[in-house]
Amino acid sequence: MIRVLIADDQELVRTGFRVILEAEGDIEVVAEAVNGHEAVRQAALVKPEVVLMDIRMPELDGLAATEEILRQQDPPTIVVLTTFDQNEYIYRALRAGAAGFLLKDAPSSRLIAAVRAAATGDSLIEPSITQRLVERFAESAVTAGIPQRLAQLTGRELDVLRLITRGLSNAEIATEMVVAESTVKTHVARILTKLGVRDRVQAVVVAYETGFARRSGA
Repeated sequence: MIRVLIADDQELVRTGFRVILEAEGDIEVVAEAVNGHEAVRQAALVKPEVVLMDIRMPELDGLAATEEILRQQDPPTIVVLTTFDQNEYIYRALRAGAAGFLLKDAPSSRLIAAVRAAATGDSLIEPSITQRLVERFAESAVTAGIPQRLAQLTGRELDVLRLITRGLSNAEIATEMVVAESTVKTHVARILTKLGVRDRVQAVVVAYETGFARRSGA
């Protein structure tokens, strides 16, 4: 059972998310929070596996709450949800350590998929969010060859990173590369270790920051 904490200052939103998620047999909403401070407290108290975090909340916003929660021992995975699709919010959420980013008007199937992906250590980012990452770094300087920060990755690991930046899950990457999913997981783990990042989303940020994603056609 996937244990979920919902943090949003609007009661109707929290109720809607709860109804959608608890209709699934493998997801349980174990707590709710109306602001960032409450989200931090509840995360430490109930130990959810996944937190659905609104960005704009009173007292402490979702970005600051995300940073605080991720400093806890054995922190949950955080998926940010918002009605705001501005580049500033997207970039700050990913840099804060969010493992997924969905707009609140996304279909319920995407919300469910995001929770399941987060619970398994995978990630799910809306295609529109990926496009905004492209826009965010579109004017970054791009040099020839592999960026220095990625130089320690093997060719196979670069191939996996390229597919990660396209938003593919481990299973989809395995199909694309015609390898076992366990092999993909091993590559992903090595990529995260070599880049010194927490999760796949942070790896995507690095790929865009260095210009690798744009150069590789992702």
